[in-house]
Amino acid sequence: MASTSRGMFPRDEPSLQEKILQLMSDPFGGEVATNSILVAIGTSLGITAAIFLAFCILRPWNEVVYAPRLRHADEKHKPPPMDKSLFAWVRPVFKTNEHEYMYTIGMDATIFLRIARMCRNMFICLAIIGCSIIIPVNISKSVSLGTGDANNKKIGNIIFLMTPMYLWGQPFWAMVVCSYAFDIVICGFLWWTYRAILQLRRKFMESPDYQNSLHSRTLLITDISRNLRSDQGIIEITDSIRATPDVPRASIGRNVKDIPDLIEQHEQAVIDLEQVLAKYLKKPNNLPTTRPLCKPSKKDPEYTNKKEKVDAIDYLSARIQRLEAEIKQARETVDKRDAMPYGFASYETIESAHTVAYAARSKKVKGAIIQLAPKPKDIIWKNLSVDAKSRRWKRFVNTLWITLLTVLYFIPNALVAVFLAQLSNIAALWPEFGVEMRKNPKTWGIVQGIAAPALTSLFYYFLPIIFRRLSIKAGDISKTSRERHVIAKLYNFFVFNNLLVFSLFGAVFKLVMATIELAKKGDLKWYQILNNIHPFENTMIALCNISPFWVTWLVQRNLGAAIDLVQAVNLGWGSFSRKFMNPTPRELIQRTAPPPFDYASYYNYFLFYSTVALCFGSLQPITLVVTAFYFAIDSSMKKYLLLYVFATKNESGGVYWRTLFNRFLVGTLLSNCIVALMVGARGGDNKMLGALVPLPLLLLGFKFYCKSSFDSAIKYYTKGETPKGVEAPPSIDKESRRRDRVTVRFGHPALYQKLTVPMVHEKSRHLLAEIYRGRLDGDIGGGGYSDMYSMKRMSKENPGKAEAATGPFEFVSESNMDYENYKNRPEFADETGSEFGGASSSRPGTPSTVMGGDRGRPMSRGSERDEPGVLYPQGYHTTPSNLREYSPSPDSRGFNLDRTVSNTSQARDDANLLAGAQPMGAHTPLASAYTPYSPDQAHSNRNDYFGR
Repeated sequence: MASTSRGMFPRDEPSLQEKILQLMSDPFGGEVATNSILVAIGTSLGITAAIFLAFCILRPWNEVVYAPRLRHADEKHKPPPMDKSLFAWVRPVFKTNEHEYMYTIGMDATIFLRIARMCRNMFICLAIIGCSIIIPVNISKSVSLGTGDANNKKIGNIIFLMTPMYLWGQPFWAMVVCSYAFDIVICGFLWWTYRAILQLRRKFMESPDYQNSLHSRTLLITDISRNLRSDQGIIEITDSIRATPDVPRASIGRNVKDIPDLIEQHEQAVIDLEQVLAKYLKKPNNLPTTRPLCKPSKKDPEYTNKKEKVDAIDYLSARIQRLEAEIKQARETVDKRDAMPYGFASYETIESAHTVAYAARSKKVKGAIIQLAPKPKDIIWKNLSVDAKSRRWKRFVNTLWITLLTVLYFIPNALVAVFLAQLSNIAALWPEFGVEMRKNPKTWGIVQGIAAPALTSLFYYFLPIIFRRLSIKAGDISKTSRERHVIAKLYNFFVFNNLLVFSLFGAVFKLVMATIELAKKGDLKWYQILNNIHPFENTMIALCNISPFWVTWLVQRNLGAAIDLVQAVNLGWGSFSRKFMNPTPRELIQRTAPPPFDYASYYNYFLFYSTVALCFGSLQPITLVVTAFYFAIDSSMKKYLLLYVFATKNESGGVYWRTLFNRFLVGTLLSNCIVALMVGARGGDNKMLGALVPLPLLLLGFKFYCKSSFDSAIKYYTKGETPKGVEAPPSIDKESRRRDRVTVRFGHPALYQKLTVPMVHEKSRHLLAEIYRGRLDGDIGGGGYSDMYSMKRMSKENPGKAEAATGPFEFVSESNMDYENYKNRPEFADETGSEFGGASSSRPGTPSTVMGGDRGRPMSRGSERDEPGVLYPQGYHTTPSNLREYSPSPDSRGFNLDRTVSNTSQARDDANLLAGAQPMGAHTPLASAYTPYSPDQAHSNRNDYFGR
């Protein structure tokens, strides 16, 4: 026995470097190997069905979560009603057509659903082509060529039989034919959708909302040279184009300097104070023995020692008071500062504005750039003043950072896949950890199952936020353009890291190692090494081997769609936070509001799923079937969510389409490249490669055809030519338009934005006098700005006197903590768009056309007595007339000034100022003239008239 032992040689243990190289050679192999298609399909479909059933049961009894739009939307935007039966949602989802919900959910949501249906129908057609051509060819030829014991086991695997893994020669002509068929189908659906979106856009631009909005006939002029930075300079720039004889109303931008930053600090201080008070006053009858502490803000010059903790309530109270004083002082000096290199020019008609914008679309006019103005709330104001040179440099730096993030992310991604997802690999490299792991296998098993998915999900959650901030730093001037750039960056990131690197990392690593080994021999030239490692064939085999993973991955996307439908996070977090945390009244109100729909993320998912399916459609046609099934399910689920749950925060009018169109063409081009790779590796005939050459050229030609045919008509209402037979646009109120105040509507919001007031629970009212030492007067407005009037609420008890200040807080009772009571407040409405309440673009306290627009009319009020619909209250002094006096009556159009408002927080707004006064006279407009208070707009948001 001893001699035998002495005769044995010790096993050579690989070095640490060799172990790491072995693990890194295929970091994602474990994820692929552990996925069984049948198990994944069964599990995913089973869980999806269970979630769907849970949604049907929970929906009727949780309207706050599953139908907030039905609760809060006005009559114009309210979705079809539903009862409390389990399947009451089916009819609205499947019976409401595009023409009906276009005006209910807006253009962005309508086009999103149109694209979802396009993907569903397109992949159904592609799946039929792929399964009827590629699968029969692959299976029949693979079986006929599959001789020998080595291949019998794999040939018996139906999943790999569907791939071209075992094919050579002439069967690859089927791939070439399918490439042409796929491209024709894709381009056909893209063209059809392009045309449909053009029709939707034209209908949108002909709508009364768009026709009567100010932004639709306003131009944004940027990069204005210093000698033209005045209202007259803007007129000189627009007149130099000579596209229209009309003269616009101009407004040069003002330098607000640090006011936006001060307002941001003020809002953060208010939120911090609300959180401190919510925690401290959670039990008003049993306050904590110690008052809360906090560290001073790094931006607060009053405190030099930022590490020393101070009394949170006193500090935040004083900081809010100081910031309010600074904001007021800064607003009073705005008119004394320099003009900025941007401004606005508003025309009387949409035709004039769009004609000028089209004429100046691809050139600089006296060094300035002219474009259609976004909505005021869509503008990123701090980027308007960035000059062209600085913007180019910022974009270069931004592109560099995003490229580094995209390219280098595969390193931590691979490390997570190798070590965090498989802790046994760490144990193999670190013996001490292996001992600990064997002591507590269950604990480390839980860590292994949670850590990697949680870390990856957390990164993908913050990725759009990172890209949004980088886009703002790059100089994007509108939130819409920022979102378009975020879609493009997310798509590039996902395609590079989650598709190319994930699918090809193992194959490329092995090719590099094989190349190094052959190069060490020193007797082979580079082309000989290339022939020996067979790069194209090995890459094709690697793609075939990983194709089952992508089938299961796409199947599991149905689970994600079902989770979106059931709103599990909102449902669970709302209950958990109320019971175990200290939410502020503002947070509780915001949770009852319709959540904003993240178009950038959802569009990226659509694009990425489509690209994966197109790339692997020729390799594994089952991916096309699974993707078609996903879009069939998700298009219906997203329709319900957009009708009843989500809101569009910033309505762009459907301008995301061109970004999506280009990415669909990129996915199609990648699909053609995969086919070319297979043909080059196994086809054995250069004629096949030659037959594929026209495809990229045809895609490029198709892109430019669509651009020249559709883009101008989608973006511009007119190009300066009025075709014969076109219907006249809706009538406009020219008198009102002549009184438009561009400075008011397109002034920087920092000049007029009302400052946020802390919200506190009603049950704590009696304690605040003891613990709070802030201001005791009303809200600080923008009285220093030249076009703002600061107005006081009138008292009911003392006619003619201002109402006494209510203090520095809004007291909110438990019953009023609902978005319905606050949807007209700008700080809440801005988070959900203009469908539910007032937008911040309607400036409080500013005389303008909001209340009828009769300011400055060269006529007496008595001259209106003969107009239809004019009402005067009794006792109103009028010019002599033989007509009888009119009695005041309740206003059917929303002017009911005597109604009781449940939202006591409106005491903080400059709204309903004359609640106790005699009702004012009213003038019912003619039915043909659309105004923000037309009878057919009785329940709609009046601010939509100006916010659109």
